[in-house]
Amino acid sequence: MIYMKTIVFILVIAALVQIIEMFLKKVSPALYKAMGIYLPLITTNCAVLGMATIVASPDYTLLSSFVMSFASSVGFLFVIYIFASMREKINASNVPVAFKGVPIGLITAGLMSMIFAKFVGVI
Repeated sequence: MIYMKTIVFILVIAALVQIIEMFLKKVSPALYKAMGIYLPLITTNCAVLGMATIVASPDYTLLSSFVMSFASSVGFLFVIYIFASMREKINASNVPVAFKGVPIGLITAGLMSMIFAKFVGVI
């Protein structure tokens, strides 16, 4: 359960970044526009920091740290690719108004997490 601490940490920061982004979009569109891509990059930086924290533990050798970091990067790339593909298909489909935007994104992320949770312990 220790590994969940980092995942929860990243999810809390990602949620806060989304809330701040929506708040800035409504309150100060000029500041929101000035922040541009840098605001969502906070979440990615947290994922990198979380991975660095995990492999910095004394349980990992240099080789196992490298393999773990590489495998996590490839896994992250795979998940982002699948999520982006799903979002494109969802945006092209007829989604009810109540589910457009963030709600359908959260539902998609939840379904993806349930699918990938079944792979825990396979390797």
